[in-house]
Amino acid sequence: MALFDKKNCDICGAKIGLLGNRKLEDGNCCKDCAKQLSPWMTDRRRTTVEDIRAHLAYREENRRKLAQFNAASIVGENWKVMVDPSMGAFIVTRGNNFRADNPDIVLLSQIVSCEVERKEHQKEIYQQTQDGTKKSYIPRRYEYTYDFEVHIQVNTPWFNEIEFKLNTFSVDRYAPEYRQYEAEGDQIRNILLSGGRGGFQQPPMGQYQPPTQQQFQQPAQQFPQQQQFQQPAQQAAPPAPAGNWFCPNCGTQNQGKFCQGCGTGSPL
Repeated sequence: MALFDKKNCDICGAKIGLLGNRKLEDGNCCKDCAKQLSPWMTDRRRTTVEDIRAHLAYREENRRKLAQFNAASIVGENWKVMVDPSMGAFIVTRGNNFRADNPDIVLLSQIVSCEVERKEHQKEIYQQTQDGTKKSYIPRRYEYTYDFEVHIQVNTPWFNEIEFKLNTFSVDRYAPEYRQYEAEGDQIRNILLSGGRGGFQQPPMGQYQPPTQQQFQQPAQQFPQQQQFQQPAQQAAPPAPAGNWFCPNCGTQNQGKFCQGCGTGSPL
């Protein structure tokens, strides 16, 4: 058989076009059938044709059940966690029309754990020298940004973890979005681990307001005042001998027109 001979999908029987094959453990799957799989199913290559057919049957049954799913609580703007207490279940979806997207219905009793991870990213800040090159500050200076990732461990026949990121871009520690995503993570953990109780309706995008304590079963986390995280002010430098000057930027004692430590011009 030639290398580029077309194959048939072992699920629907259709011809598989060039670059359209999705390998299974013992067969092939077209991209259209693969699109119908759960987004949380990560081991397709190690799944048999028979199990894929069973999974797609489950997905069709899931679609029918979504007609009876009524979200009493919704948390999130990018990814949304919706809970139906009467069904004792939740879904995680990005779309506004969740019934069309067919997100997996997971029972609250199938939750094993729910954690929100705050990932820190560090980037060094440089100073520009007179010749246009970059130079590290002494000591080095950095800016920090953060991502908020949700990890929900579940016990289902088809997948065991749901992972998604709350923010669409990394945020600064003191940006309003930081506290918004931190609060969203707390809300998601609270509503899922409390069996669907204690949730609230998410306000429209762009109108976010931090939740009150009455919206939680437990008091909301108190945020430290910003000044607790600020660096202590530099102590005033001792007076320099005549003709010398201290750099107002890094504190280095100098005699010439420019600071030997960071290149700042003399204030004299």
